Amino acid sequence: MDYKRVVITGIGVITSIGQNKEDFWENLIRGHSGVTRISLFDPSSFPVRIASEVKDFCWKDYFSSKEANRLDRFTQFALAAAIQAAHDANLREGGEDVGVIVSSGVGGLGTLVAQQEILSQRGSERVSPFLVPMMIVNAACAQIAIHFRAQGYSSVPVTACASSLHALGEAYQAIKRGQARLIITGGAEAPIVPLAMAAFANMKALSFRNEEPQKASRPFDLYRDGFVMGEGAGILILESLESALERGAHIYAEILSYACSTDAYHITAPEPSGQAVVRMIRKALKEAALSIEEIDYINAHGTSTPLNDKIETMVLKEVFRDQAYAIPVSSTKSMIGHLLGAAGAVETIATLLPLEKNIIPPTINLENPDPDCDLNYVPQTAIFKEVKCAMKLSYGFGGHNACLILRRFED
Repeated sequence: MDYKRVVITGIGVITSIGQNKEDFWENLIRGHSGVTRISLFDPSSFPVRIASEVKDFCWKDYFSSKEANRLDRFTQFALAAAIQAAHDANLREGGEDVGVIVSSGVGGLGTLVAQQEILSQRGSERVSPFLVPMMIVNAACAQIAIHFRAQGYSSVPVTACASSLHALGEAYQAIKRGQARLIITGGAEAPIVPLAMAAFANMKALSFRNEEPQKASRPFDLYRDGFVMGEGAGILILESLESALERGAHIYAEILSYACSTDAYHITAPEPSGQAVVRMIRKALKEAALSIEEIDYINAHGTSTPLNDKIETMVLKEVFRDQAYAIPVSSTKSMIGHLLGAAGAVETIATLLPLEKNIIPPTINLENPDPDCDLNYVPQTAIFKEVKCAMKLSYGFGGHNACLILRRFED
């Protein structure tokens, strides 16, 4: 088969530290935290009262109030980011060879919770007829396809916190095989609702550092105590190299490879040996035809949970051996929190921009390095370094793992 080269030509992003790529990048390299006390609901009675919220979301820039009222918050984020990405890529319309693969971990949870309250308090007749099309996890994918009239390859992989990296990987593979010319892909999430915050807090997954919100997410630090919930969206335009050149599109990066694996161990805990992740990374390196010395930057999953950060460090040491200590590795979750199903796509944007800028974003709040996490995690301050090849890693509940390798575009 004559495989296509696949490139990234558009970026759209909505996060707590920026609602466009310029603000997002500027705040990322400045080490700015978007974590604050929760304002979306009154968290006073909750054990965790902090999150990484998208404040003052400018939905009016993208759709009418009537449209907004029929879209869950996660879909609003997704559609806004998709419109940004399409504008960035100079994409004007869809068609039969344009696809959409946009995922989410929990979808329209906020709408579901709100309508359950209406059912309990006001009865079944007052439940919104828009509940189902607002809450379903494929709502964002469908709304983007409708907006752009994209009638081609479509899918919604749901693999918890690895969802959107799997979406990017599936888009890459579909274009590579010639099943689509261009795909709008990524993920969106809006999980900062009482039910989700209570559930994640009760399973001891979240940071309880309520008095120091901006210091709560501290990947690889000895005193990390859990992740910080985040929200937002990351959407990218992937297309074949021929399509990008024909359109005269700006090329951010080329995707060299994608690999995935499953721990098959536990529904929430990572497998202690990390062997499924080790095999996945080696497979991705082999497909990319790269040696371990050719990876210049790794954007880690880096959740700020005790188990994840320790095992991720162990995995990188096994794969990259002594070279692991020479590769800058950072976790941008230290600034934007954990966007669950949207994390992989947003963090891929944070991975590819260093290929253009030759600046690597930091891991903030890394004040007391864990002895078990002794790699170069770019503590506190961004660094200047030439980046030609970069790797993004994501892991999700259920043991789902994904890896994407990007390279600065070369003819």
